[in-house]
Amino acid sequence: MEQDNVAGVAAADELPAASQIVEAQPNAGYDYEAQFAGKQLCEFCSTQECTCGCPQLEAQPLLNNTQLLNFEVRSRNIDWRRYVRPLDTQVRGSSVYLDAHMDLLSGHRRKVNAENQRELLVCHDMMGNYLADRHYHSSQKYDDYRFVHWSAVDYFCYFSHNYVTIPPSGWLNAAHRHGVPVLGTYIVEGSAGNQLLEELLASHESVYRAVAALTRLCLHFCFEGWLINVEHTVRESYMPKLYLFVDELRRATEAQVPHGRVFWYDSIIESGNLRWQNELNARNVQFFRHSKRMLINYTWNDTNLTTSELTVVGEAKPKQRVFMGLDVFGRNQLAGFQSAQTLARVASRGFSAGIFAPAWCYETLQQFGYDIRNEAGDADFNAAFLQRNEKWWSSIWQLLATHPYRRLPFYTDFGVGSGCGDYVRGTRHLRSKAYFNLARQSLQPSVPLHRNAEHSFDTAFVGGSALRVLNFERAFRLFLTDFELPLGVLLLGYAYKLTSEPEHQQLDIVLRLCPLRGQGQQQSLYLFCGDYAEHIITPGRCYLQPINGVIPGHLLPQQLPAEHGLLGEGWRVRYYVARFDGPVRVLDIGLKCRRETKMETETETETETETQSEAYLGAIFIQSLQLSDWTAVHQTTAANKALISAYHGALFTESASE
Repeated sequence: MEQDNVAGVAAADELPAASQIVEAQPNAGYDYEAQFAGKQLCEFCSTQECTCGCPQLEAQPLLNNTQLLNFEVRSRNIDWRRYVRPLDTQVRGSSVYLDAHMDLLSGHRRKVNAENQRELLVCHDMMGNYLADRHYHSSQKYDDYRFVHWSAVDYFCYFSHNYVTIPPSGWLNAAHRHGVPVLGTYIVEGSAGNQLLEELLASHESVYRAVAALTRLCLHFCFEGWLINVEHTVRESYMPKLYLFVDELRRATEAQVPHGRVFWYDSIIESGNLRWQNELNARNVQFFRHSKRMLINYTWNDTNLTTSELTVVGEAKPKQRVFMGLDVFGRNQLAGFQSAQTLARVASRGFSAGIFAPAWCYETLQQFGYDIRNEAGDADFNAAFLQRNEKWWSSIWQLLATHPYRRLPFYTDFGVGSGCGDYVRGTRHLRSKAYFNLARQSLQPSVPLHRNAEHSFDTAFVGGSALRVLNFERAFRLFLTDFELPLGVLLLGYAYKLTSEPEHQQLDIVLRLCPLRGQGQQQSLYLFCGDYAEHIITPGRCYLQPINGVIPGHLLPQQLPAEHGLLGEGWRVRYYVARFDGPVRVLDIGLKCRRETKMETETETETETETQSEAYLGAIFIQSLQLSDWTAVHQTTAANKALISAYHGALFTESASE
């Protein structure tokens, strides 16, 4: 990083519910409120209602070695396990490559193996960082930068130009919910930074103390590791202890921090001189050996790729451990909306990618007259950013590997971590205000939704946003999944809103299933779950009617009502219960929406146009049921439960080539 990227200077699902998080911790019975009363936290800071913005719960960087070694953080007496959910290692499965990521009808997936595996590191380098996102409690700038494309990310680094950067809790919660490890940053810049580094490298003892201090920060704040970036010439006499520092930090992080990782940034060479190599070569390979993973500076060329390939092969290490940098702002590379051309060159050599400053989609909108610093938020800017962001990620998605969701039960209400107000079952809280809080982000779609759907803040079923449908022509993918139904019993529920009468609009959730074993993903059966008068069971496609009665409450998340019917502001819920004659796997969740067309006459010409009615999706829930649950569903719904003879009826059909 030769220069800064600066372009200019609580609901039912909300995670800070301290009481909810404490229950999952080993010390669940400990009286934290009594310990901290009158000390670090105000008396309200453990509740969802707190709006005081207690500074003890704001992220802060460390600026010197005194703060680092003495653990001088304002929250030193706060157990951050109460405020940061642990990394969820079960929420997603092994990644695959999607050649048509938006097309639900394409079953084509290329499996990731040792030969073609590539990973993605996202380095969030935005306007100096520690903006509204530093708060544990909500700010009201609801249009602040949000990241939602977690399913392609393997590591997320929160970056700033401070000496030691600790990731804020909102980012940790959003990433961890999606199974993504988070890195902090240790950076040395300028003469002041070099002095701090020399203090750290003064002796073997000081190195070990610094390693212990950095490891303690990971454990205290619940993040997974470090990006080390030394951007100042280091005296040659200090180099042995610098290697020791990198090696020991990597060893300690991997040994003591769950899922710990350390990355080295391509900066200095073996002599200690600051010379970005833009490749892995003999002059910086020693750092690669100690860290095991290297992020290469972003001004590389094809010759650099060749040298890096020869070097990593000579080291007998996987090429995916070398992350070639791409700065979305450009700087000697094709970037912005041409980023796919650069990433394609990385992918063709089998390297992983490190994306710097994806908030380019956000920051550069100020060039088009938007006020990106308006603390009250702006609806036009918010919409422009979300559309631009989806377009950019969609342009590169084919070059990335996508992780499917794999754990049941599965629930999301599509909240991005912000909103103009708070909704519960379609009704807005009268006193709710605009908020920005990434800890409240729900599980996000597996692929970019560019031109298919968008996050809308005009209404919501739960939280602050819902999906508004844009594509009324064909089915599109929402989630890539790997859900196993070993007993073949499925419960699906979803909340939706149509702005015209049902006879003029149709909305289906579409599931793609395959046999759990045997032919696997080479065969498919699509379930169209809409408003059908009866079940229509045919090879390849089944159309299911919703049930009419009550779903036992223990089968549903608290956000969903037990009965279908009209809820707040026009929201409705549908439920479907289906039983197959064998175990099945759910591979995709998609959406198909249609609206009525009408004929308009202009002079002597008739044209067919769509109505302007809107369709929203507010929540989806999927669960694998026990056979006893199948029986427990209210008897009045028996005629609406679907018995599907998928195996004996030969309903699975060949899907697209794998």
